[in-house]
Amino acid sequence: MAEWSRVARRIRVPLGFAFAVLYFWLARPTWRSLALGAVLIVPGLLIRALASGHVRKNEALTMSGPYAYTRNPLYLGSLLIGIGFAVAARSWWVGVVLVVMFFAIYVPVIRGEEKFLREKFTEFEEYTRRVPRLLPRITPARLGDDHGEFSMQLYLKHREWRAALGALVMAAGLIAEIVLSRFVY
Repeated sequence: MAEWSRVARRIRVPLGFAFAVLYFWLARPTWRSLALGAVLIVPGLLIRALASGHVRKNEALTMSGPYAYTRNPLYLGSLLIGIGFAVAARSWWVGVVLVVMFFAIYVPVIRGEEKFLREKFTEFEEYTRRVPRLLPRITPARLGDDHGEFSMQLYLKHREWRAALGALVMAAGLIAEIVLSRFVY
């Protein structure tokens, strides 16, 4: 399983690009489905942005900001974005592929990252008892002295703006498909 976790970590981005091709082939968006999808896409992007502005990868166990609600806010944000785009596409096949990809790729990656964090940070065990893996708590867990604030420097360092740019490109593609479908159908 540890081997698949490493493979999954390496193929998740290229697989995402391959999925985008399939996505646009299967998508049948409407203005309404795009608006409904945006209800999930925008919060997903915001969660990812907030998380990236808090996380200090490999330096410290981040327990502030969205990390006080869920141990994996970046993946939660990605999941919301993915579900939002599945809704926008109006295709059950897109939803099925999304779910399969999430369980085949992200669950092993999360487990691999947790193994690393458990070995690197002694406080990780207590953190796992107080903060759920993916679905967030309603109130933030009070953990240690980590009252970290959002850092634009971290956000930029992690290049999280690429998620927003990618979502805009995907939305533009869906808008183009909606507009062009009027001429084709």
